[in-house]
Amino acid sequence: MSDLPVLMGIVNVTPDSFSDGGVYNSVRAAVAHGHRLFEEGAQWLDVGGESTRPGAEPVSPSEEMRRVVPVIEGLVSAVPNAIVSVDTRRAVVAEAALNAGARIVNDVSALDDPPMAELVASRGAQVVLMHMRGQPKTMQQKTQYVDLMGEIETHLLERARRLEVMGMARDRIVLDPGVGFGKALEANPSLIAAVPRLRGHGYRVLIGASRKRFIGALTGVGVASERVHGSVGAALAAAARGADILRVHDVAATRQALQVFMAVEHA
Repeated sequence: MSDLPVLMGIVNVTPDSFSDGGVYNSVRAAVAHGHRLFEEGAQWLDVGGESTRPGAEPVSPSEEMRRVVPVIEGLVSAVPNAIVSVDTRRAVVAEAALNAGARIVNDVSALDDPPMAELVASRGAQVVLMHMRGQPKTMQQKTQYVDLMGEIETHLLERARRLEVMGMARDRIVLDPGVGFGKALEANPSLIAAVPRLRGHGYRVLIGASRKRFIGALTGVGVASERVHGSVGAALAAAARGADILRVHDVAATRQALQVFMAVEHA
């Protein structure tokens, strides 16, 4: 169905990601996983080489590039119809990824690295701007807000407009409220509910709720890889509110649920 949200399949090449760290450490395994996600219905493949789970230690730019660039090159070659994204907050890594064939920069820091804005604006890439308070290592230490959605909205719109002033078209910019990034567990459902508010500014909206800890808190499922059903529920809730892109681990399950849901919605 043409009106399904875009599915962004997650290809982690990190040893310490919260759900599948270390599973796809080799280039061959990561490329095979990305190919499988594409076959299951992912249009975008998001390659990340630095864990952004709460409390994660940063890695060096050279190590991050060593992890992601060969995988991006492999995916571009093996899955030419997929759009490859790089999940990074560093401009030097984003540039190497774009040179390797990536077409999207998924920046969890929303341009905190000063050269990132000029890079994405000048290279014709798409960019995902995500809201995060602080750094992954410290982001869960300060999760109280006076006005949660107001603060998220102000932050993301400032960053998006910075790019537009530099000549970047609005349709190349995606906003992500940052489910699980510097947010109290109980606050995360409200971010999904607020998708229409963000979309009202004329940007596409991405929701990345897959397997996250708030789903475990709601369902009592402690193991991240076992939160498939709850993750599909979050994806359906986001789709119902108009999310344009869903970043997910479980592409086949999410796509199947969306196909049924959308058929009913349009019956």
